Amino acid sequence: MLKIETFTLGPLQTNAYLITEETGKRGIIIDPGMNPQRLLTRIKDLTIEAIVLTHAHFDHMGGVDAVRKAAGCPVYLHDLEADWLTDARKNGSERWSDVTPPLVTDPAEYALAQGQKLELISHTFLVMHTPGHSPGSVSLLCGEHLISGDVLFRKSVGRTDLPGGRERDLYDSIRGKLYKLDPNVRVYPGHGERTTIGYEMENNPYVPA
Repeated sequence: MLKIETFTLGPLQTNAYLITEETGKRGIIIDPGMNPQRLLTRIKDLTIEAIVLTHAHFDHMGGVDAVRKAAGCPVYLHDLEADWLTDARKNGSERWSDVTPPLVTDPAEYALAQGQKLELISHTFLVMHTPGHSPGSVSLLCGEHLISGDVLFRKSVGRTDLPGGRERDLYDSIRGKLYKLDPNVRVYPGHGERTTIGYEMENNPYVPA
């Protein structure tokens, strides 16, 4: 059984997820956001196999540098946002100067792609390319757990007015991929509360099934 812990980080209250396997000794981190001190404290005695980014907006990658150095692990990111980690303009931190100084870090070691299967912590994570909020947004499925990034929220969806966002792509991603999953799949979004695919299909006012 996977254990999924949530760390709500930074001024934008971004959900970072620590996913550990049965023994609790090995884990991966999804979207280490800004001000990751609590997360760093939690993982100091763990083996972290990877950092996986659902996308590279600054509030989701703000802690990458600190976590990667502390854990000595590689970073995975979709190729369409390969240069966002090194460009404060593209990851948005330059634009939001009232929230953060410009943020940059080294490039990701590995690229993500639609249909890719990541074998991490003795589990398989299926990569689903779900653009719309950003061009390289991905969602990660492991069993009945879906990490949705800023694509699908509880009774809401990700914004599409940022550079690279596209409303039609977002709705296509949700209806064409996420809503095809089992209704019982639990959704762990980039912001806010957890939900399920079935609940969103029945109650999401932005993307009704």
